[in-house]
Parts: sequence; structure tokens; C-alpha cells
Amino acid sequence: MKKVLSILLALMMVLLCFGCDSAAQNDDPKLPLGGSDKDTFTVGICQLTTHVALDAATKGFKDVLTEEFGDKVTFIEGDGAGETSTCSTIVNDFVSKNVDLIMANATGALQAAANATLDIPILGTSVTEYGVALEIENFSGTVGGNISGTSDLAPLTEQAQMIVDLCPNAKKVGLLYCSAEANSEYQVKVIEDELGKKNIETKRFSFADSNDVAQVTEAAADWSDAIYVPTDNKAADCTATINSVTLPKKVPIIAGEEGICSGCGIATLSISYENLGRKTGEMAVKILKGESDISEMPIEYDTNPVKKYNKSICTELGITPPEGYVAIE
Repeated sequence: MKKVLSILLALMMVLLCFGCDSAAQNDDPKLPLGGSDKDTFTVGICQLTTHVALDAATKGFKDVLTEEFGDKVTFIEGDGAGETSTCSTIVNDFVSKNVDLIMANATGALQAAANATLDIPILGTSVTEYGVALEIENFSGTVGGNISGTSDLAPLTEQAQMIVDLCPNAKKVGLLYCSAEANSEYQVKVIEDELGKKNIETKRFSFADSNDVAQVTEAAADWSDAIYVPTDNKAADCTATINSVTLPKKVPIIAGEEGICSGCGIATLSISYENLGRKTGEMAVKILKGESDISEMPIEYDTNPVKKYNKSICTELGITPPEGYVAIE
């Protein structure tokens, strides 16, 4: 009997100790996702492809983290060469290395990262519309879970008005974009609606990849009085090809962002991608220091887009931009 009582008392002591330990753990404040008491960090950067806009965003992002953490932050970088499947390989490597945060630069990189992990914080940048990119219905502005970031969406209604201001005689506007980019479809739909209100006819000209850009651009240039090219990564890779078709035919292009405009456009209302990257970096600092919970962070925007023009192409086409436009350097 004494032996039984001794065993029962021992069990009660174990349970009491376990309960105290659990209570102590429950009293500890829970760090936000990504927050850590570490003082060194590893950040994975997956960039969909190499071009001026995305490069600038990556630079701005790295600059902010380096300014904050110095040599206590290490970057692992990968370039997807325009392929989401390559981005998947890159981010899966980040996950295997258990990085502290992933920065996904452009839509394809964001989609790959979102499919790779539900645990590591992911910040997107150079992504036009997160609801479209991540297939979120009735998107409220906050993704939730382990994803947030910044958007490169410039005011599309103002871009539509730029077509009217710079090409007042245009009755038919071709919409040239990559059909594989969901965010391009979104921008094109908005521009269609806006130009429709102005009684301007529009027609879509979509290419699947770089192999058919020249042929599709040829068709667009033959039909159009002016062309609109949205913020589109594949178009950004192919500006030289697009320009080689449209410039000899004297068809002006209004572009969704500065990188495309500098290659083949006459004007754009563009954000600063370096500033966008810096804003993304500021979000990353808050997450890594445990100051913000990524699940509660809304998508942020560059609120100061600038009207810019391509001086050489405008001169070639005899177009004089209205006041308020800044020449692309």
C-alpha cells in the first residue's frame, strides 16, 4: 500500500511540474512570424529575371537591410532567368537552408515562394496586384499568413489619360503584353475600360514568349494608332525587338513602367523601383526585429509616381510632351 501511495505522489509531482512549465511557456510573449532574438540573419532573394526595374528594386531592398544590420545580414541570391520553374528551384533551396526571410522580386518569384513555404516570411516586390498573383478573391489589401510586400502598380486611369494627351489623334490603341503574366491581363482590362469611356477602340495583342514577340508586335503596329504596354516582365526583356518594329512604323508606345519606356516607349507614369525596394526592405527590418507580424502587414505602394518621357524616341516621332514630364536619363 505504501508503495502504491509513493508512486501516486511521484506522478502528481510530475504533473504539477509539467503544468508549471506549460504555464510559464504560455506566459511568454509569442514573437511575430519571422521575429527572432538572433542578431544575424540570412535573407534569400529570388528575382524573376534581370532587367533595370527589378535590379533597382533588389538594390533598394539590400541597401536598407545593410544599412540596418551591416555585416550581420547575409544575402543568398538567385535569378530565375524569366522562368517560374527556375524560381521554384531557387526558393526550395532557400527553404532547405532555413533562411530567415525570402524576398520574391516579381510575380513569378512570389508564386514560387508561396508554393514553397508556409512558415518562412515572404515579401514580394515588383508585383502589380497580389489578389491576381495569388488567386485571392475579393482581395482586401492584406494577404495574411506568411506573405506581404509592395506593389509596383501605378495609377492606370492616369496612364490611360496619357495616351489621350500624347496621342490625341489615336482612335485605335493596341494592347501589347505577355499572355503568361496574370498581372498584365489585369492592367490591360483596366486600360480597356478606361479607353472605352473615351470612345477609343482597343484590341489585345498577346504573345506567349519571346519567340513570337516580333510577329505579334508587327500585327499590333499595323492595326494601331498607338500601343500600350503594361508593366510586363517579358515585354521588359524584349524592348529592343518591340522598338525595332514600332519605331520604323512611327507607332508610339505608352509604357507601364520606366524600364520598358526607356527601351521602346515615348512616355510612362512610373514609380521608382529603387524606392519600392527600399520600402520592402523597411518592412523586412520590422519583421526580422520582431516589431511587426507579417500576417497583419498590408501591401504597400510607392505613392509618388512620376511622368517621364523617352527623349530620343519622342524626337524621332516628332512628339513634344506636355509640361510636367521628366526626361528619362
